[in-house]
Amino acid sequence: MLSLESIRIFMRAAETGSFSAAGRSLRLSPSVISYRIQTLEEHLGCLLLTRTTRRMNLTEAGRVFYDRCLDVAASVERAEKSVETQGAAPRGTLKVTAPLSLGRRVVAPLIPAFRERHAEADVHLRLSDHLLDLVQEAVDVAVRLSQMRDSTFTLRKVADVERMLCAAPAYLDAHPALEAPADLLDHSCLLLRFPGSEQFRWTLLDGDEALTIPVSGRIDADDSDVLTEWALQGQGIVLKPVYEVAPYLADGRLVPVLPETPPTSVTLGVVYPSRKMLPNRAKTFVEMTTEALRGYVGGQLELVGKRAVR
Repeated sequence: MLSLESIRIFMRAAETGSFSAAGRSLRLSPSVISYRIQTLEEHLGCLLLTRTTRRMNLTEAGRVFYDRCLDVAASVERAEKSVETQGAAPRGTLKVTAPLSLGRRVVAPLIPAFRERHAEADVHLRLSDHLLDLVQEAVDVAVRLSQMRDSTFTLRKVADVERMLCAAPAYLDAHPALEAPADLLDHSCLLLRFPGSEQFRWTLLDGDEALTIPVSGRIDADDSDVLTEWALQGQGIVLKPVYEVAPYLADGRLVPVLPETPPTSVTLGVVYPSRKMLPNRAKTFVEMTTEALRGYVGGQLELVGKRAVR
């Protein structure tokens, strides 16, 4: 007879594409994951997953079985909810990732409050300005500030975020005037760099035309807060979401650069894997995070008289 645990392991392996990622998510070793799936395949008498050195893929039988497992998982969730008491606490492990700035200021402070309400839920927080592979890393909830392209995840949109170029008055006073986007080529631009980063190409909007400028600078970092500090110290021009630099714009420590040709906007949102059964712990955290982000961004933008676009 099939066990729900074996079904859960199979589904996680199928979703992450690797025994290692599934093991990290479920706190099991890859060998245990492999053994449980092999046992499941022997019981069913068919191959569910094809394995290569880089990736696992569902076989035709595996796809059919996975779809049926989704129905089983949904039925189990409904059964659990039917006997849950009012306010029952989510349980299990929650893996969360967020950009460094928002992670420090908004997401990390939420976790103690989340744990006070849901003491039986464990939380693993990973902060990085490098966009992680949510499937490979088995992430349950991610805060993303980007041009969302991956339709395999569900997006809870917080706001469309305007970005701007800005610099300290002292830097601008000591360097050539900026009158057009091409003038950036003669300036020190503070860049967010990490493997695969595209931040050394800034796309600005000149009316309906998008202009991509291959900017450069003598210093860069993989932490966006460091770039802000360097900009405040007069080290160069930085590209930032408006809400991140709102306090410094309000007090004059930073000023806009090329405001008539602003950078393209990005979407701030909370994303999670698109599957029918989202764990209660993830649902709760998504709600808390979305509300907190809207409050934080809205409060910052009020400093410069702007409103977030929902």
